[in-house]
Amino acid sequence: MVYEERNAWSGLIVSAVVISAYVIIVLQQAAGRAVTEVDWLPPMLWTIGAGIVATIVISIVWGIIAGAKDPDGVGRSDVRDRDISRMGARVEQAFVVIAGLGVIALCAVGADVFWIANTMFAGFAVSAVVGSVARVVAYRRGLV
Repeated sequence: MVYEERNAWSGLIVSAVVISAYVIIVLQQAAGRAVTEVDWLPPMLWTIGAGIVATIVISIVWGIIAGAKDPDGVGRSDVRDRDISRMGARVEQAFVVIAGLGVIALCAVGADVFWIANTMFAGFAVSAVVGSVARVVAYRRGLV
């Protein structure tokens, strides 16, 4: 498995855990009250930060393990890796744009800040998951 594919897997695994953790935390806080009354900002910032740190740590540890098995090929990438990375970025960008449009629509109707922030968070989360899945599929089945 090449460096870029390991990073795609790391991002996919961490994204799934982080999204689940955030949703669970918010739903636990919302028990018995309106969801818009939940103090969403600290859990959102902590999960985003933890996700970034966890992805970096997993990538480093996985790279060290891979480097022990194949020291010559651990960080090597080629044109295919670059093409897959670009394709994944395009897929991610599409979902961020959709989330941005959703945020603009929510602002236009005067929605609560909770919904606006969580729409953007969901857009970033879906973007990360779908982009990582697209990269992993491209590595396993090839670019279309």
